[in-house]
Amino acid sequence: MYIKDNIFKKILNNEINSNIIYKNKYVTAFDDINPKAPIHIILIPNIYIKNMNYVKKSNIYILGKMLLISSKIAKLKNIDKSGYRLIINCNKDSGQEIDYLHIHILGGKFLGNIICNNL
Repeated sequence: MYIKDNIFKKILNNEINSNIIYKNKYVTAFDDINPKAPIHIILIPNIYIKNMNYVKKSNIYILGKMLLISSKIAKLKNIDKSGYRLIINCNKDSGQEIDYLHIHILGGKFLGNIICNNL
C-alpha cells in the first residue's frame, strides 16, 4: 500500500525535522509533537501499514520488532522500572489521527490505574 504526504513518511524521508530517538532498518522512533506525558514517543515501522486492520502475516516480524524496541526505548528513557504505557489506536473512533500504524510510548508520570481514563 502506498501513501503520499503522510507526516510519518516525511519524517522517515527526513523531509520534516524530528527528534529521532531510535532508528534501524525496521523501525523509527521520535518524540511526539503534542505530548500527553513527560515522555511521549511515537514508534513506527519503516514500511507503510495503515493500521492494525491492514497487518498481514508477513508483518509479524516487524510487529515483534516494534514491541522489542518499545521496551528498549523505555530502558533508554529510564521509565522501564517506574512504568510506561504502549498504545496502538485503530481508526477514528479509537483516536487514530495519522493513517500509519504506530505505537505511542508514554511514561514519566503516573498515568492512572485504568486504560481509558476518559470513558
